Amino acid sequence: MTKLLELTDVGLNIEHNVILEDISLVLERGEILTIVGPNGAGKSSLIKLVLGLNRGHSGTIWQKPGLRIGYVPQKLHIDSVLPLTVARFMSLSHGRRITVAQALAKVGAERLADRAMQALSGGEMQRILLARALMMSPELLILDEPAQGVDVHGQTELYALIKQLTDELQCGVLMVSHDLHLVMASTHKVICLNQHICCHGEPETVARHPEFARLFGRPELAQLAVYTHHHDCDDEHHGDVRHVG
Repeated sequence: MTKLLELTDVGLNIEHNVILEDISLVLERGEILTIVGPNGAGKSSLIKLVLGLNRGHSGTIWQKPGLRIGYVPQKLHIDSVLPLTVARFMSLSHGRRITVAQALAKVGAERLADRAMQALSGGEMQRILLARALMMSPELLILDEPAQGVDVHGQTELYALIKQLTDELQCGVLMVSHDLHLVMASTHKVICLNQHICCHGEPETVARHPEFARLFGRPELAQLAVYTHHHDCDDEHHGDVRHVG
């Protein structure tokens, strides 16, 4: 498999407060890695570090050379009086490699092309944001709470779509989610974050880990099973490395 992203011992302090500490992870092509954790755990801060919007104080961030990243934010505010259709919104994307119609088709939203952005439901909005992220044919998709504002049925459909797109495009996905149990069937690896990595591994392993149980109030899940991730890459010593310290 091709490695897309690697963080090694990354830390982030803001105004002398520790936000993240000793974060290490690897993400490969075709994998979905989900970050879970309580409010204030540093999940969105970690996303911003990978996107280059924050600068850490220690460690390194390596990216595959020329890595194309598509990003879906947690929420998007659009002025209620702005006359903006879905098609127009999509056309504002930079670095497009596929058409608006092709991107909408990938997420099953062709019928929404002429709809006003303000008229979209929560689930429709998230599909459009996902379609927009796909327009540059990303190798890495970064999704910050992609099911925000979507009902439970819609969340299940959205996570299934993300897994389908990952398989189809053979991209990597780094995703933040508030509920591990909703994404368990649609993710390969999980990191439970609370400023540091509390536990990591396959979703079933993390769901049974004592640290996950402690953070999310599931004391009955106390069976510990350690999962170690191995990767075999040819590009270990090449690529874009940011020394964030």
